[in-house]
Amino acid sequence: MPKPLMDTYSPPNLDFERGEGAYLIEKSGENYLDFISGIAVNALGHAHPKAVAALKDQADKLWHTSNMFRVPGQLELAEKYCRDSFADRVFFTNSGTEAVECALKSARHYHFANGRPDKYRIITFTGAFHGRSYGGINAGGNPKYLEGFGPAMEGFDQVEFGDHEALKAAVTEETAAILVEPVQGEGGVRAIPDVCLRGLRELCDAHGLLLIYDEVQCGAGRTGKIWAHEWAETAKPDIMAVAKGVGGGFPMGACLTTDAAGAHMVVGTHGSTFGGNPLAMAVGNVVYDELSKPGFMEHVVSISNHLRQSLSGVVDAHSDKVEELRGRGLLVGLKLKDGFGNRTLVGKAREHHLLMGAAGDNVARMAPPLIINEDHVREAVSALDKALGELQPE
Repeated sequence: MPKPLMDTYSPPNLDFERGEGAYLIEKSGENYLDFISGIAVNALGHAHPKAVAALKDQADKLWHTSNMFRVPGQLELAEKYCRDSFADRVFFTNSGTEAVECALKSARHYHFANGRPDKYRIITFTGAFHGRSYGGINAGGNPKYLEGFGPAMEGFDQVEFGDHEALKAAVTEETAAILVEPVQGEGGVRAIPDVCLRGLRELCDAHGLLLIYDEVQCGAGRTGKIWAHEWAETAKPDIMAVAKGVGGGFPMGACLTTDAAGAHMVVGTHGSTFGGNPLAMAVGNVVYDELSKPGFMEHVVSISNHLRQSLSGVVDAHSDKVEELRGRGLLVGLKLKDGFGNRTLVGKAREHHLLMGAAGDNVARMAPPLIINEDHVREAVSALDKALGELQPE
């Protein structure tokens, strides 16, 4: 009998029935410490009471109208985003890859509207991940994700991560924008130094390019600032794609732009049936209110420093297996040495009821809820230490 689902995933033999804070509870009743949080999505943990209440309240009123009509929650949340960031305009989406698509279209249309339709090429970097849409996989450039989907899409120029000279050489008269993740997630949890983000801003200004940040995974407070690029202070983007944590578990994303970069996106240039629906906006407003609450980011910085210090001890204890500790804030990666598999380590950790994820470059990834405390850190580090102790060469 054929399987009803496509074989695009390979989940373990676990069925989670509910979540509470930093834990997922399997149908057997066993608790698992969730240090991947739906791949950096459940920023406030599972079943956050304010988010649950907002969703239930909105569900009793109105689910969907499409963007044929005004959705008051969109204006409310957009005003908050613009109040606290570089942005002047917002377009709401259902996902990160849709936010990236909007960002790419906005950048190209900006130059078209300003009389330069020839400026359409986008510079991206090796190790990037910009979603699974056709545009997203071509922007990311990972051969594994491109295989079998026809010719590569024209208009993307990928350069080696960290190669400054190659980046400068890639800029031509046809270049419209540079697209980059301030912290690569899928590509191996690699943080771009603040000085390099400032350098990207300067390069874009010098050549009339737009700077696009993909903060789908590293945004929404994950690094200890609402948006990861804020650590670099003067390296503000022209366009930014966000998702994952901004919905706290409810599917939503957004494309944020300056007035200059977004003013030309007028009626007919872009749209979404479900983007910015009343349910998503109800949750999104609550999540942002919690993230921007006094003291919340300070907690993320404090607990992420504690996690990093604790993990450094584990890395030292297993230096024969772990090459380095990577990341920023509560987006952390352990790069394993050759001969040891990150997916095997993830499986071993799961046996000790710790949930992690695998990323590129043989990295085991942690992206726990932002509300974790020191007890959670101790529990996670203890489980990871045991898992690494059991890890054997492959």
